[in-house]
Amino acid sequence: MIAFAELLERLTLTPGRLAKIALLRRFFETEPDPDRGIGLAALTGELSFEAAKPALIRALAESRTDPTLFAWSYDYVGDLAETTALMWPDPEPDRRRNAPVPSLAEVVDGLATTPKTQLPALVAEWLDLSTPEVRVAILKLITSTLRVGASGRLAKVALAELGGGRIAADDIEELWHGLQPPYGELFRWIEGRGPKPDPRDAPVFRPPMLAHPLEDADVAALDHALFAAEWKWDGIRVQLVATQGGRRLYSRGADDISAAFPEIVEAMRFDAVLDGELLVVRDGAVAPFADLQQRLNRKAPTARMMENYPVAVRLYDILFEAGEDLRPLPFAERRARLEAFVREEAPDRMSLSELIEVPTLAELQELRAGARAASIEGLMLKRRDSPYLPGRPKGLWWKWKRDPLNIDAVMMYAQRGHGKRSSFYSDYTFGLWRDTADGGRELVPVGKAYSGYTDAELKQLDRWIRNNTVHRFGPVREVSHAEDHGLVLEIAFDAAQLSARHKSGVAMRFPRINRLRLDKPPGEADRLETLMALVEGVAVEQ
Repeated sequence: MIAFAELLERLTLTPGRLAKIALLRRFFETEPDPDRGIGLAALTGELSFEAAKPALIRALAESRTDPTLFAWSYDYVGDLAETTALMWPDPEPDRRRNAPVPSLAEVVDGLATTPKTQLPALVAEWLDLSTPEVRVAILKLITSTLRVGASGRLAKVALAELGGGRIAADDIEELWHGLQPPYGELFRWIEGRGPKPDPRDAPVFRPPMLAHPLEDADVAALDHALFAAEWKWDGIRVQLVATQGGRRLYSRGADDISAAFPEIVEAMRFDAVLDGELLVVRDGAVAPFADLQQRLNRKAPTARMMENYPVAVRLYDILFEAGEDLRPLPFAERRARLEAFVREEAPDRMSLSELIEVPTLAELQELRAGARAASIEGLMLKRRDSPYLPGRPKGLWWKWKRDPLNIDAVMMYAQRGHGKRSSFYSDYTFGLWRDTADGGRELVPVGKAYSGYTDAELKQLDRWIRNNTVHRFGPVREVSHAEDHGLVLEIAFDAAQLSARHKSGVAMRFPRINRLRLDKPPGEADRLETLMALVEGVAVEQ
């Protein structure tokens, strides 16, 4: 457990990607089985515990510390595990000396198998035996939020380096969903001590091919005749995997989302791996992304929700068919295979992505310019001779999104971030003006943003918020937002859609801070009607 705690601390304090990979590789090289495999599972988000939850940590902390002081400290630190670890009272020195710190495997086994009624005493005993660094690691395992700046992908890159160049991270990715912690067979293969794991017919995820944004300089050099064009629909990219071993629906990030969309999994009565876009579709019309959001991150959708937000998949590509790997084929051939597959299988809730045929680049530009009016996100351009390659190879696939929209909004509330940003107010709620019944006007919240600014601007924003806080609501700070005093933010966003979930009645897609408008008084920020005028239609015909 000590080595894992040290790894988490060093990853948190290390900014560089290559340095993080080196730390991960050293951990995998030096730690024994099964601890290194369990550490890998924790870093990749594969661990979860039925009885151990964040509420257990809070209850323990409040039983050993002053509850009011703990609440204030948690509000300041912004991280439950770190606050508890730092405030946990040290036991008698002899007790720590006479009992060993539990191993990582012992902690994970204890969290998984200990009855719920006995778990608080066990966790308290571990915390008593541990240093603050080890306490943080134990508590972060319970909260399942490591937040150390090391993604699952980075861990797989480190594993590939452990193989001395014989293995690529994508090779590991293709096996991943056919493996189980603590990954003994994976480590034996990587280290040359055993055969490559065989997932057989397991429905494993394949690394997707991604596109580069098409900039103005790229357009000037583009030979559009070499490319096939498709609409870029505003849903979420998914991979449909149906094999003899099972059926799975994966997000682009390799998350298994099958339980959230059972009607899609039920329709996957074939032997193939398909690439597509998950959308809400009603009567042949694609609904706004806000409708799809109603279904996202729900483990068990109700029958009513499935009826109100019916989902379908717009198919882009075919990767495997009946066990045959089609990825080396050029896009044009894969497209022909996909069209034949759809004709023969006629899968329910699935349709082909339309290919757009235009003779000139100028006509293609006109189509892209009209995408917003049609409530479409933009265009995809794919070289007709491109194989399906993992990652983001330059020059083969382009995404040509419509230009973003902008509004000037007033910051109203701020909250601390997580991980490296836990000491900074980095999440901002902003609002627009609207008239009130008494003839005045007020700010109404319209969205939140936590990206788009530089590190220097983050420090500037944090300092302004601390100096201009007017009220506190738990971890949230209300800042000054009067007509003559406040902070205006230029917000860029991709789309605006009606939303009953928001007080303002409108939601923004991908809002981010474009720049700080220090030159503009809050009274000159935009009105809610300005944003409402940018709302897209409820649906778009195919």
